[in-house]
Amino acid sequence: MKRPDTAGRVQVYTGNGKGKTTCALGAGLRAAGHGLRVLMICFMKSKVAERSGGADVNYGEFRSVECIPNFSIVPVGRSTFVDKKNPDPVDVKMAQEGLTMARDALSGHKCDVLILDEINVAVEWNLISIENQLALIHMKPKSVELIMTGRYARPEVIEAADLVTEMKEVKHYYSSRKVPARRGFEF
Repeated sequence: MKRPDTAGRVQVYTGNGKGKTTCALGAGLRAAGHGLRVLMICFMKSKVAERSGGADVNYGEFRSVECIPNFSIVPVGRSTFVDKKNPDPVDVKMAQEGLTMARDALSGHKCDVLILDEINVAVEWNLISIENQLALIHMKPKSVELIMTGRYARPEVIEAADLVTEMKEVKHYYSSRKVPARRGFEF
């Protein structure tokens, strides 16, 4: 495996537009293609969801990465939505487990790229603290790329990051035509 040419950076994908997770997945796919070890921890997402007709894979990326060497995804959430104003203790516990996994991955250098999907939302909804999110940035080994996604990136996170991209919704078929989330595109 050829090591990256430069030190790892901190990337943040935020904003109200579509594409934050998709962008992080693309970065992970590219890194895995170069033999780098990628770990994606998905806060507030589950692998399986109950749908009419039974249980199914909730997000397509969980199935896709099974075919990609060096790319692992770990969901740390339930298939139900989190109540922003009153999160269930189970949701807090699961987010804390994801935080512990992230710390362990960084301290043990268990990956070359660590993607923390929806961590900004987990902070905004008080499932984990901003102090804990910033601590992850500060404990990142020099050679690890850290990617954080989700709306509501705090100013402190934006300041600490090396690259910040804000996805801005200009037009979305959900808003303009009430088209519901589509398998393969939104999940």
